[in-house]
Amino acid sequence: MKPRHWMACLLLCSQSVSAAPPSDYHQQLDAAAAKVLPEVVHWRRDLHAHPELAFHEHRTADLVAKELSRMGYDVTRGLAETAVIGLLKTGRAGPVVALRADMDALPVTEETGLPFASRERVQSGGKDVGVMHACGHDMHVAMLLGAARVLAGMRGQLSGAIKLVFQPAEEGVANEPNGAERLVKAGVLENPKVSAMFALHVGITPQPTGTISTRARGLMAGGDTFEIVVQGRQTHGALPWNGVDPVVVAAQIVLALQTIVSRQTDLTVAPAVVTVGSLHAGERANIVPGDARMSGTIRSFDPAVREQLLQQVKRTAEHLALSAGATAAVNFDPGYPVTWNDPALTAKMLPSLRRVAGAQLLSDVVPSTTSEDFSYYGQHVPSMLFFLGVNPPGADPAQWAANHSPRFNPDEAALLTGVRALASLAADYLTGN
Repeated sequence: MKPRHWMACLLLCSQSVSAAPPSDYHQQLDAAAAKVLPEVVHWRRDLHAHPELAFHEHRTADLVAKELSRMGYDVTRGLAETAVIGLLKTGRAGPVVALRADMDALPVTEETGLPFASRERVQSGGKDVGVMHACGHDMHVAMLLGAARVLAGMRGQLSGAIKLVFQPAEEGVANEPNGAERLVKAGVLENPKVSAMFALHVGITPQPTGTISTRARGLMAGGDTFEIVVQGRQTHGALPWNGVDPVVVAAQIVLALQTIVSRQTDLTVAPAVVTVGSLHAGERANIVPGDARMSGTIRSFDPAVREQLLQQVKRTAEHLALSAGATAAVNFDPGYPVTWNDPALTAKMLPSLRRVAGAQLLSDVVPSTTSEDFSYYGQHVPSMLFFLGVNPPGADPAQWAANHSPRFNPDEAALLTGVRALASLAADYLTGN
């Protein structure tokens, strides 16, 4: 599939501008976004051809730092290993707005056939694997660089400051804190203190190119992993009364866990999922084993519901085991929290997104069961994330190669919409428009 030329992007996306008559201020913003578009396309293709895995985004970080310095941003490096932070001060008192883009790629061998397809390979987990921007982070970085250029040109009309966060390792590394968590602990939201934060994510759902979709409250799921070890007492399979059978207890726990969502959770508040994905016990057919192990995932969209689910999983397993004379040790591996769009901030900024997307704004979409580490910022400052549609017009949604697919090929015609949306959110927040 051939990439769309940026002129086609400009023609398509300019149609949404007419949805609401822009002010002179917004006309300047839109014109600046259109002007920087060729560079955004160039950046995106360059980044796509040279992807880097989590905490190894050195080339990407060098490119970002170089471009931000040229634009007049104060650049900070060294946080979370490869992060790049750009700060634009207007010289006038006001709030600080932050925009974030994630930089890392995935260990995926690309199959798009694009002329700028990745040919990078690395050693990962003892294997030679391909590397690909299969989640669209190359688009994110390019669009934020474009928005950075637009905002730098409008510095004289803004108050406060703009902080750009180019973050490593959204996809995470096993048994290590992810990029956003590290940056929060390193103080990225301080000095100066961030008042509000915005980000976008391409794809996730097969929405047509240029569609902007979001919702107040939980947009993306919090994901937690649990492991339950049922400790019984081993004995001969022909004499089960001489021991405590952990297999039967484990089976009862699996069934009982399903009632947490169906009978103990108020699903009118938010959806929830509890899934047991693995169950292992025993080696021989005629032996009651000493223990049984299971693991699974919990997905939630509301922080309070999440805490309730964790308590219920633990209580259910422990009490069922106790009733049979066994014990159950329950351990949780916290994943990303719920990606929470602050309701007041979302309501305030929807007009900015509506001006950009027009009728292609979906302001109350169904939440996604995927997770995002942007959620860590939302635990500390009012935040909002939105999805940007990248499925070409006329494409069959059923044939869409989704994020993390080796054939994921986001439509470049969405780049202008993303630049305009990011720049508009920051500028409108600072000016109160």
